[in-house]
Amino acid sequence: MRPRHPLLALALALAALTGCGAAPPAAPPAPPAAPPASPDAAAAATASAPGSAAAPAPTQIVTSVEVPAALRAVVEAADRAEADRALDAGRKPAETLAFFGIQPGMKVAELMAGGGYTAELLVRAVGPNGVVYGQNNRFVLERFAEKPWSERLKKPAMKTVVRVDRELDDPLPPEARDLDAVFLILFYHDAVWLEVDRAAMNRAIFRALKPGGVYAIIDHSGRDGTGVTEVKTLHRIDEKVVREEVERAGFRLDAEAAFLRTPGDTRDWNASPMVAGDKRGQSDRFVLKFVKPAG
Repeated sequence: MRPRHPLLALALALAALTGCGAAPPAAPPAPPAAPPASPDAAAAATASAPGSAAAPAPTQIVTSVEVPAALRAVVEAADRAEADRALDAGRKPAETLAFFGIQPGMKVAELMAGGGYTAELLVRAVGPNGVVYGQNNRFVLERFAEKPWSERLKKPAMKTVVRVDRELDDPLPPEARDLDAVFLILFYHDAVWLEVDRAAMNRAIFRALKPGGVYAIIDHSGRDGTGVTEVKTLHRIDEKVVREEVERAGFRLDAEAAFLRTPGDTRDWNASPMVAGDKRGQSDRFVLKFVKPAG
């Protein structure tokens, strides 16, 4: 028996060829698309949507650091070595401690502590109820740090320091957990030419910090666009590289400070302390405060 309607016959023939049933009725035409929302309206709608995540807070640009009296007293302690005091003008330790929020009772670590200039400041700042892990790798210890580091650790002020001899790829012992802060001062560029697995290093630091903990990085600024090409020749690194690598490990850049900026620095000379000579402490340096997100 032939279908009465020629269109129905065509539909049945197509269904037989494809092995499917008859095609469903055509959907009604879609209504005209609404005009795109303005960026402000879209942001407002997202913010008001139930369960929507808040946008990350913008990075703070800190141009002036207020130093509490207690931290100023740490730097001005009468029993600090004269050799350390001579470095203060170029390192601005009081501003460093204040910017990164160091307080009594904290558990902190300094990676590649060298001879211990910053580690001693940290241990004085966290006080007797705090703890400081001071890490060095074999290369640094064998080349220059073993003697000054060992001598410094004999000082009464250093009694709560935990000496850590480990490689930078996995710099902290298992018991160093829920730390308030980890410092890496003027060494990220060296981690590059020493061929450290920096991704592993940053992940290890992330694990060691408590939620909200601080990853403190200061380094000599390289020229924009140079990447890691001058880490050994000039001991400088493009700031963009550091930001990208650290954020890739899960950190968020919370703030940057300007107290070690030197706008007149041409960034084309060797900032290594062994070579810089009279220019030591005068390089342009970036100061970056990363945090481990709480959630």
